[in-house]
Amino acid sequence: MSMSAGKETVFNAAFEKSIAGSEQPGWLIEIRRKAFGSFVEAGLPTVRNEEWKYTNVSPISAASWQVLTAEDAGPVSGDFDLTKGIFEEIEGGNRIVFVGGIFREDLSRMPEGVSASQFSEAYDDEKFRSKFSTIVDTELNGFTALNTAFSGEGIFLRAGKDTKVDQAINLVFIGVVGSAGFPRVLYIGETGSEAEIVEHYLRAEESEYLTNAVVEISLADEARLSHTRVQRESHSAYHVVTSQAELGRGSVYDNTNIHLGSKLSRHDLGMGFNAEGGEGWIDGLYLVDDEQHTDTHSRIDHRIPNCVSHQTYKGILDGKSRAVFNGKVFVHEKARGTDAYQSNKNLLLSNDARVDTKPQLEIFNDDVKCAHGATVGQLEEEELFYLLSRGLPEDLARNLLTYGFAEEVIEKIKVPSIKKALDEAVLSRLHSRLDTAE
Repeated sequence: MSMSAGKETVFNAAFEKSIAGSEQPGWLIEIRRKAFGSFVEAGLPTVRNEEWKYTNVSPISAASWQVLTAEDAGPVSGDFDLTKGIFEEIEGGNRIVFVGGIFREDLSRMPEGVSASQFSEAYDDEKFRSKFSTIVDTELNGFTALNTAFSGEGIFLRAGKDTKVDQAINLVFIGVVGSAGFPRVLYIGETGSEAEIVEHYLRAEESEYLTNAVVEISLADEARLSHTRVQRESHSAYHVVTSQAELGRGSVYDNTNIHLGSKLSRHDLGMGFNAEGGEGWIDGLYLVDDEQHTDTHSRIDHRIPNCVSHQTYKGILDGKSRAVFNGKVFVHEKARGTDAYQSNKNLLLSNDARVDTKPQLEIFNDDVKCAHGATVGQLEEEELFYLLSRGLPEDLARNLLTYGFAEEVIEKIKVPSIKKALDEAVLSRLHSRLDTAE
């Protein structure tokens, strides 16, 4: 076990409290109990686990977290104004808000054009029952098991057949000091549907908390989903998210991930194909400094012929920050005609920053087109020399080149206000670095 007996007791008491008197159907309670049993047996991962050897989550294990319930979730602490600051970049007016892992109907404005319901309203929905906790492996690690155990409530989104959702669906996750939050989302895109989801991980104040989220995505034939994750948690927070997408025939999944916040972040990203003609496009950017630690693990499974997966991740590291990237692409024996590409490029702005990168391809079919690569380096001297020769100060020239490196990923974001906010966040980080240097 990686957790102390006392910590197990804390989570055990919270789990039993969430089960006691529950009106959930027996099949869901059984899933939750089995998941909690898996957590108790395995605990949270340690550095002895190959998949976690570079990411030490012992501070999460050692902390005394409070698990909130719908009954005791109070107002958000800190300066919290729905019309300013924290929500100002969200377009369309809709927002599905979780605070401390608890869905807050009072703060939410449900989106139009898509079915959006709490889990408690979807127990009898056949599609919900058939997909919940089947896309993400509950026993992937202790975090997914713990989230499933506490997934008594969450949000179920469904875009109907041939439906085009006009506005982006905003999922907003706000941390609460001292709490462990377990938000859960299930999205189903039916045949021919088209939608866009933006996940916002935010803070109401600078504090220590844990976000442990799971997002499951199922796309039917010819469905399309644009999915953006923007992580701007407190720099004292811990952020652990697992997301998994399954793609039907001819479906397209376009995913962009931006990591700016948290003390420690881990994203387990998975994608699999259920039929031919599926396409998955995954882009990511992590911008970290000081002693921030970010870890991305991806697994793309090609079991079906004639599918496409392209993955491009970029990292900018300053201070004593550290990044981990482990990308696995499996091309199985029957997956002829696969087109798979994977790239991880890292820019070090400090001699003390460190990257551990390991893109992997495992191919069991010769009739494929596959490539992968990774780079870790500093700014190109020729590009820097060019800007200096045009009269730019060196610090400004370096920041412009760094911004250009990041902008290639940010340009992939389709929501103008989100792109603008991220542009400003990156520029602010670079200006802060310039001010510190002076």
